[in-house]
Amino acid sequence: MRPALDTDAQAWVDATLARLTLPEQVGQLLMPWLLGGYTARDSAAFDRLARWVEDDKVGGLLVSVGTPHSYAALTNAAQEMATQDDGVPLLVASDMENGTGMRIARTYALPYVLPLGGGTLFPPMMALGALANTTASDGAEAQVEAMAAVLAREARAVGVHMTFGPVADVNVNPVNPIISTRSFGENPEAVGRLAAAYVRGAQREGLLTCGKHYPGHGDTALDTHLDTPAIPHGMARLDAVELPPFQSVIDAGADGIMTAHIAVTGVEGPDAPPATCSRFFLTDVLRGQMGFDGLVFTDALNMGGVAGIYDPDELALRALEAGADVLTYPHDARAVRQAVVRAVESGRLSLERIAASARRVLEAKARAGLHARSPMVSLDAVGSVVATRAHRALAATLAAQSVTLVRDAHAVLPLPAERQHILSVTYADPEDLPAGHAFDAVLAEVHAVTSLRLDARSGAEAYDRLRRRAADADLVVVTLYLSPRNFKGSVGATARFARTVSDLIGMGFPLVVVACGNPYVLSSLPDVPAYLLAWGGDAVCQKAAARALLGHAPITGRLPISLPPNHVRGTGLDREAPP
Repeated sequence: MRPALDTDAQAWVDATLARLTLPEQVGQLLMPWLLGGYTARDSAAFDRLARWVEDDKVGGLLVSVGTPHSYAALTNAAQEMATQDDGVPLLVASDMENGTGMRIARTYALPYVLPLGGGTLFPPMMALGALANTTASDGAEAQVEAMAAVLAREARAVGVHMTFGPVADVNVNPVNPIISTRSFGENPEAVGRLAAAYVRGAQREGLLTCGKHYPGHGDTALDTHLDTPAIPHGMARLDAVELPPFQSVIDAGADGIMTAHIAVTGVEGPDAPPATCSRFFLTDVLRGQMGFDGLVFTDALNMGGVAGIYDPDELALRALEAGADVLTYPHDARAVRQAVVRAVESGRLSLERIAASARRVLEAKARAGLHARSPMVSLDAVGSVVATRAHRALAATLAAQSVTLVRDAHAVLPLPAERQHILSVTYADPEDLPAGHAFDAVLAEVHAVTSLRLDARSGAEAYDRLRRRAADADLVVVTLYLSPRNFKGSVGATARFARTVSDLIGMGFPLVVVACGNPYVLSSLPDVPAYLLAWGGDAVCQKAAARALLGHAPITGRLPISLPPNHVRGTGLDREAPP
């Protein structure tokens, strides 16, 4: 559990809360979203930020994609405005589940897809679950702690105080389109242990954490960015599967819990509200039964899982009535603040209810040290903290150790050292321009590589080209980049692609399938003779997959999930790296 605030911190919280007016207390509960890129001081984007901070007195900001120095400059500018005239510093949060590189990176110079650098990006959480299923489980927890500590150092260096992580969802639904590899796995106990390790590692370096997506988003087949999934399970099932990891992160001292826009119809009936608006789940269970006394964040209030159900202002009021503290990504900060103030004045919400949430926000700011020191960060120091050689080396190590060989019927891995002609087939979304670049570059250091790219739009001509080039190759390597992505609604390949791969296998072409993302895609490719998992599509995972194929690194990972009907959790074939 979280330790009590020290005397000075508690005194700051009490004094600050006492001087805030009702509108200012309500402002503390608002966390609008903004991009973290370069923002000119005379731009419309900066004007909007200034209105939020100076006029609406918002309590925090949710910062999205940008670059390291743009993040630091933007958060400094916002804090400068917030703290003028003895104002309250902002709580800055970001979705950095698997490293700052999840938000502070992924920028490329086109048309050559040249990476422009950014924060350290680690493999997805399911990759770290693949470490936990080896015999050295204690080592896996230490690795997760180390990863989270790196995340914390880099986040604090650019002005971020809280990561919306760890993901504590137990992914038990193979077609889950939005959690999938973001989860540590399918076993509640293992997910809880690793999520708790994440909390410990981040907090050791001063970063607040927020477990998500409560009460559990792992058994859904819909993306809550698009719709509201219905969960048919009762409390007995939730107590056994979904809730234990959240209890683990609470016990480890997590500062926040984020709600899921899911309707638990098995508990609250066919008319169940989204959990974000459920007093039963946010107050009775989370506060009462589970003993959580930190901040309850809503998931983004612009998402289809709630935005299509309620009027925006009504949605905010219902979330507060249910027990939420922070309204994340409100449709209009000023309008919501006014709506909440009116609700207090009419008696719908009490002054005590608003003050309790404002107090929790201020306590989180004190835990981040914002009461005792300037919230500003040094732009000069960013380059000595973010994406250092040691941080990137840890990411590469974890990516290599997580690679999992599920199947190798003909013992083709590692590939022979003599030069071969490899047809490397990349299947990825059209907008995923970096997919395959790093992977093919590593293979090309040893073998002659012909690259071919397909996606959901590919037609007959592209598939004819695939068959012709496969006939000229010594080996076909098919790599699928199918990671969960907001608003996409699926993490699968097309039936045509799956049929074509099966046809190539049936015709006797030597073939290896690599999943740089969704591991469950094996269900649509059941006759694949060799199947390797690298868990993510970013360069660190691409390079790890290619090095594993070449035998430049051993393969030791174990499945943190089941791949029915043939592969249970814990499955994995070892391969030693040749001397």
